[in-house]
Amino acid sequence: MTEKKIREILDLVASGGLSSDRALDRLKHLPFEDLGFARLDHHRGLRRGLPEVIFGEGKSADQIAAIAKRMAAAGVNLLVTRLAPDKARLLKRKVRALDYRPDAQIGMIIREPPDLRTHGTVMVLSAGTSDIPVAEEAALCAEVFGNAVERLYDVGVAGLHRLTANAAPIQRASVLIVVAGMEGALPSVVAGLVDKPVIAVPTSVGYGASFGGIAALLGMLNSCASGVTVVNIDNGFGAAFAATMINRVGLARGRD
Repeated sequence: MTEKKIREILDLVASGGLSSDRALDRLKHLPFEDLGFARLDHHRGLRRGLPEVIFGEGKSADQIAAIAKRMAAAGVNLLVTRLAPDKARLLKRKVRALDYRPDAQIGMIIREPPDLRTHGTVMVLSAGTSDIPVAEEAALCAEVFGNAVERLYDVGVAGLHRLTANAAPIQRASVLIVVAGMEGALPSVVAGLVDKPVIAVPTSVGYGASFGGIAALLGMLNSCASGVTVVNIDNGFGAAFAATMINRVGLARGRD
């Protein structure tokens, strides 16, 4: 349940428009709801400002559908990450409102437009075209989390003129998510050019000695440019969450 929904219930009780018993009934699934195979953290949105997100990999379409329906009933926007196309087709039959984005392997249902209450723009950069799926996971999640997002793709170190040609929008961004595979050099370059937080996302893109993204991960962790924060391999969602937290620091949540 969102902070907005809880405030509406409390205001109705205060004004006499809703009985305390009915309010309690609406709030009975806080802080979590036990579905047997999953315990939904309905309190997370109030506690952290962002609702729970479904990790689709390893869950069946039936399990995701059951979770999705309960989250939808709570009135929150729904995100399902790592949702493979075949599972998305099955899920769409059960949850018809699902909007599937194959490039990012994300399914979503947007109940309310995200509240853009942040300092500025999150820019998502990808080193290569092969990194776009992870970059799109980051960009879509950041948008649903309430950020203005700009994308700048295929600007890796193999042709630095592609990056420097976009110096102005890069400098304007409040937070930068930089996605790269291979040797993972792009976040170090970007961090050396800007005075904003840089969140580095290693991808599993690369030839054999990249070890499924470990080479990029280690390269980013050992960056000689200061201020680079690194998330796990292919974790666009984690980068978007971190960028949102940074982009909201110091802003009062206030009343909706």
